[in-house]
Amino acid sequence: MTVTGLIGSVFMFPLRAIISASVALGIHPNLLTLIGVLINVGAAWALGRDHFLLAGLIMIVANIFDFIDGKVAHITNTVSRFGAFWDSTLDRFSDIALFLGLIYLYATVRRTDYVMVTALAMMFSIMTSYARARAESLIDKCKVGFMERPERIVLFMIGAFTNRMAAVMWVILILSIVTVANRIHYTYLALNDKPMPTGSNFISSVFWRAFFWRDERASVPYDLWVITILAFVWLTPPDWLRDPTASGLGVWELFR
Repeated sequence: MTVTGLIGSVFMFPLRAIISASVALGIHPNLLTLIGVLINVGAAWALGRDHFLLAGLIMIVANIFDFIDGKVAHITNTVSRFGAFWDSTLDRFSDIALFLGLIYLYATVRRTDYVMVTALAMMFSIMTSYARARAESLIDKCKVGFMERPERIVLFMIGAFTNRMAAVMWVILILSIVTVANRIHYTYLALNDKPMPTGSNFISSVFWRAFFWRDERASVPYDLWVITILAFVWLTPPDWLRDPTASGLGVWELFR
């Protein structure tokens, strides 16, 4: 079992109990989805007020509801096309709320550079979901690219708990751009009956495998990506976000 697979298995124990309780209480999955979004708005408020630890805790609660709604729908046989639409639409509201909380915070501390980084990360995150939805109206499947919604949410929580949100925004931005490019290129190839590029040598093969990310979660390549991302986030100094005008620091001192 891989590291991420083991972590997923451990967290499924309490989640199964919550799912069973929701089913026993007869809570409709659409209501669970709505509750999760409303709680996530609270996390956005905490981010905007620079209460990162509180935001991380609230995000955990919010995403429990976000995770179990689909499971409850399957168990109670209440899966519907409207439910899928409702879930997808509210997910976008939930995602945008978190980004807006950070944008407010960075604007407050006069970090217009991170206002732009976060705004761009938000834009490409939404485009990641839109590109897949639009592609799958034309082709059967477009599940390529690493930075999907679960990865973004976990990164948000890691950034909140470790005070490394600046690094997290860079990771989300860069990998979301790559993921959108993945999906545009993949859709073009699929619509024109062109083969997926594999590369003619080791370097090009590694590049195309990384670019057209199709490895499943809880696989060894996935674990390697996760370890690399976590190392970058942890090694990035949190004082990137210190306000130089408030303390008299020079710009270069921010990166010490």
